[in-house]
Amino acid sequence: MTFGELYGHDKQTAILKNAMANNRIAHAYLFYGMEGIGKRTAASVFARVLNCEGESPPCNACTSCRKALHQNHPDIITITAEGQFIKLGAVRELQEQMKFRPREGRRRVVIMPEADRMNAPAANALLKTLEEPSAGNILLLTTSRPHALAITILYRCQHLHFTPLPREEVDRYLREKESLDGEAAAVLAASSGGSIGRALEMKRDDWLRIRNGIIEHLADDNPADLLKRLAFAGRFGTEREEILEGLEILRICYRDAMVLRETRDRERLIFRDQTVLIRAIADRLSGRSLLHNLAAVEAARGAIDQNANKTLTLETMAITLT
Repeated sequence: MTFGELYGHDKQTAILKNAMANNRIAHAYLFYGMEGIGKRTAASVFARVLNCEGESPPCNACTSCRKALHQNHPDIITITAEGQFIKLGAVRELQEQMKFRPREGRRRVVIMPEADRMNAPAANALLKTLEEPSAGNILLLTTSRPHALAITILYRCQHLHFTPLPREEVDRYLREKESLDGEAAAVLAASSGGSIGRALEMKRDDWLRIRNGIIEHLADDNPADLLKRLAFAGRFGTEREEILEGLEILRICYRDAMVLRETRDRERLIFRDQTVLIRAIADRLSGRSLLHNLAAVEAARGAIDQNANKTLTLETMAITLT
């Protein structure tokens, strides 16, 4: 993959290209933004660019690029967490390597995904490296939680903010790289929040089937059927992440119903492929009822986030939905 093949992030790639053109490459970069939007991919491409031997880097054909693509380039190092944390030993080992010149390439490039997972000793050790940068070494830190990094580390990196991708870019990726049909790609792109990684998770986790089941229930809901409502609460699963996923789907359903009720504009919907069922929900519920239900869903999400009893929270929500 080259910079030109990255989906979105034209501004960020332009900044990196300009730094190279003017030979003003920083010794440390922090790529930050929400999960799944291409920070690590951009770091990998930049690492190849910095050591590419071709005329239009990265050429993906020279010895350096081929080694990098096969993840065996001696001067492109990735440091990941061991278990929950990135530990002191990994940073110490890196510091030993950085005492010497790069083995083959022009620069030694160190990529640290999820840099916020460094424990305190590792972060303190890395700070010393950032304070006294050595020639020929470049650090690329990525994180979706920059606030979790020490302020002293933040100060010593050049920041590149990776923003959520436009819906059209996620849609294009899903069609071109995942061979999804137009309708499925459009739905996942609209629901991804601008994250290709998120869209791929939803694709792998059979998200569309779960979503369709929730929408069908809402379109056919009978407030008097208590057993059916309790069964609906069980649809959200038992694990925290899958429950929050289901509640987010539920929130979007009511959001779309509100939008369709007030504007009648199908193009504003996130779940546009289910317009018929969304319209059924919008026609059955008043604006006040939709607002009440949105508040109930948000209350349930907040309770789950606070580790409330999952079953009781979901059953209470299901019964109180108008």
